[in-house]
Formats: sequence, C-alpha cells, structure tokens
Amino acid sequence: MNLGEKIRYLREIEGVLRGMGRELTQLEVVHAVKKELGKSISQSYLSQIESGRRPHLTNTTRLLLARFFKVLPGYLVDDPEGYHPELISDLRAVEDRLDSWIVEGAERFTRDPELYRSLLALARHPDTRGCLLLLRSILETPGLFDRLAEVLNPAPVRKSSRSLAKGSSTRRRGDR
Repeated sequence: MNLGEKIRYLREIEGVLRGMGRELTQLEVVHAVKKELGKSISQSYLSQIESGRRPHLTNTTRLLLARFFKVLPGYLVDDPEGYHPELISDLRAVEDRLDSWIVEGAERFTRDPELYRSLLALARHPDTRGCLLLLRSILETPGLFDRLAEVLNPAPVRKSSRSLAKGSSTRRRGDR
C-alpha cells in the first residue's frame, strides 16, 4: 500500500470511528487537525499526497498526521516492494481483521445508537479478542450476566426470549 492509499484508508476509518458512517473529507481532516491539535495542514497538500503527486511527507507532517490518526509515524510511508501484511504476527493480524469486521458490522446498527457505540468501543479496545473471550466466559457462567447487569446498569436489562425460557438462576437483592 502506498502513502496516498494509507491516508485515504485512515480518513475512511476515522470517519467511521467518529460516528459519521462515512470517510472524513480532506477538508474535514484539515479542520479537525487545526481544532484538535492546533496545527495546520492544507487540503491541497493532502490531495497531493493522496494522488501520489507528493510521494513523501516532511517529518513534521508525518508526525502531525500520525498524531491525528493515532498511528505510528512509521506507518505513513510507502510499503517496501514485496511487503505483505501477513508478515505481521498472526495474533496482531487476527486482532486487526477482527476490529475491521466489527467496525464494518457496526454500520448495520446505526439506528440503535447504544449498540452501534458499543461495537465501536469494542473495536477500539487494544484487546478486542480478549474482550470477546471474556464476554463468552461471562455468558457461560450461570447468572453472571444478570448479576453484572444489575450491578453495572441501573436500567433494566432486556432479556432475550431464550434466557427467559431457560430461567434465571440469579437472585435479586430483595430475594436474599
């Protein structure tokens, strides 16, 4: 992947992470960089980078964009000839694919803002896989989900018809 493709990809991901459901425009990046980091970059400069007319960044721009997109500065260079993402550790590759899959899936639930934000929060977590494994353990431990929901969420938790059919083995505070 070349530098321009990486910047376009980061604009797309950043727009999704910000809840826009679309990529950030170059102009939106310019405004956000100014507002959030107090630095400036021009839209025409971004356009030249993305089109390939400017194949390299200055170190200052590289650091600025890396800070804005929350990536390592070394990511903002062309990949060397013959580079393949599979060279990344298998676990990191799994984590990256999982995060992408969850972000893409979250887009299907924009009409349920709580679920949408929850999926994005899961994808942003540094150990998404670990979060899902923990969730499985919580769900497989009888009564733990209901107890955690009672303690962590004062609003009533909607139970699925499946969990109602099985019955709940948890006791409410008043049952003790």
